[in-house]
Amino acid sequence: MKLFWRDHFSMIIFNIIQLFLVLSIYWMDGYRNLSTALYSVFFGFILLLVYLLFRYVMYSGLYRILSTANIRDLDELIQMKVLNPLASSLQHLLLQFYQLYQSRIHQLEHQQRDHITFINQWVHQMKTPLSVIHLILKGKIDPESDQIHDEIDRMGKGLDMILYMSRLESFEPDFHVEPVVLRKLVSEVIYDNKRLLIRNEIYPSNEVDEQLSVITDAKWLRFIINQLVTNAIKYSSGYAHSLKLIYDVRDHVIVLKVQDEGIGIPKKDIERVFEAYYTGENGRKYSESTGMGLYLVAEICKRLNHDIQLTSTVGKGTTVEILFPIHP
Repeated sequence: MKLFWRDHFSMIIFNIIQLFLVLSIYWMDGYRNLSTALYSVFFGFILLLVYLLFRYVMYSGLYRILSTANIRDLDELIQMKVLNPLASSLQHLLLQFYQLYQSRIHQLEHQQRDHITFINQWVHQMKTPLSVIHLILKGKIDPESDQIHDEIDRMGKGLDMILYMSRLESFEPDFHVEPVVLRKLVSEVIYDNKRLLIRNEIYPSNEVDEQLSVITDAKWLRFIINQLVTNAIKYSSGYAHSLKLIYDVRDHVIVLKVQDEGIGIPKKDIERVFEAYYTGENGRKYSESTGMGLYLVAEICKRLNHDIQLTSTVGKGTTVEILFPIHP
């Protein structure tokens, strides 16, 4: 209704001005019968109202379509009955655009599913030769073999990141919530990184209570902790030798802390470390930084309903906290 009046406001003003101009001409020409003049004005207004009513009935569908700001009502708008040919043409045009975009969305979704399926298959295919190389090198103790093992571990972590990144788009079907013993999971992550820890002379400390459990998805949480431990090792190598995984219990939350004494993160970079592809000042010092690790960690925590916090001081180290809500 508001759009209708706005659309016809200028016509109403023009009609009123025109009506009084005609009356003024007759008045100046000597026709000074006031009752007849008032009747003419009244009759003119009645005709204007009848015309506006007719226009409103004919174009009401069009104005409802144009006045609807909620895009979720598009289906309802397309099915709305209209009387005016212009409104019908607009409705038909909207229907064509709607079908076109629906078709395009389905096409893109299909392409995305195919892309994710291809990446998952490719990652698993690449892991097979890595496992074979591990078996070939098993039992060999020499610097060259150790270096190959380290590079294989790096490739494996990179493939895991690709795999989890692709799975992030279809998170719900791959999501399984259960009680997880936190200390056991932390121990498994430390064991997975034992070669990297030894090579960089980092000594981990698992101080999580053995009885402590949280409600989460074990596979996704393992990736999170693994990523945090890997980062801590990378930014502590050659600088510090301590890595602590400790816990805390606060009001309604259990906190897992990954604490290192590495180079730390500059204050200007802290607020952006969870952004995709952001490497910051430390990323320029370490060419292998992709800026995707902490982004993935933050995104997974958000979908698991876990909060994540990071504090850091340059030259003193970094602490990342994962906050698990305590369920009754």
